Amino acid sequence: MDIHIPGLDGLEATRRLLDADAPDADGDVPRIVILTTFDLDRYVYAALQAGASGFLLKDVSADHLIAAVRTVQAGDALLAPTITRRLVERFARPRATATPTLRPSAFSLPGENEVLGHVARGMSNAEIAEALIVGETTVKSHVANLLGKLGLRNRAQTVVLACETGLVRAGDPPTL
Repeated sequence: MDIHIPGLDGLEATRRLLDADAPDADGDVPRIVILTTFDLDRYVYAALQAGASGFLLKDVSADHLIAAVRTVQAGDALLAPTITRRLVERFARPRATATPTLRPSAFSLPGENEVLGHVARGMSNAEIAEALIVGETTVKSHVANLLGKLGLRNRAQTVVLACETGLVRAGDPPTL
């Protein structure tokens, strides 16, 4: 999806597509990668809030684009490296007023706290399952529960929320 498309901007189109399509029998929902020339934070945040699973710039190589589509199709999220760097720099700066609004006690299922921390640090379901010594299906269930409880559409939104609330900080090692 591009940011600027004729008749309707890509952000609104993303919102409408994701709001209109209920999950199928397997719980799958459409996944959208924004592919644009606009390297502006406001577009990145708006795309993630709309539910996009990825945000890439049009200067991406064909191989990287193919890999990105496969990554998003598998349920993971991704951002262009320059955008990731800016996000890390922004959230890595200490903020005196930052107090977490998310508390580990907010999650009732065993393992949700750990799963949230691992997701926020960019770990895949397989990596989380290995770290927690549980099945990948269990991790997928925890991730789905977390997304629902937090009102989020994808893992990218989880990372942003966890950083914004101070639950994790850029560079924190995974909690085991």
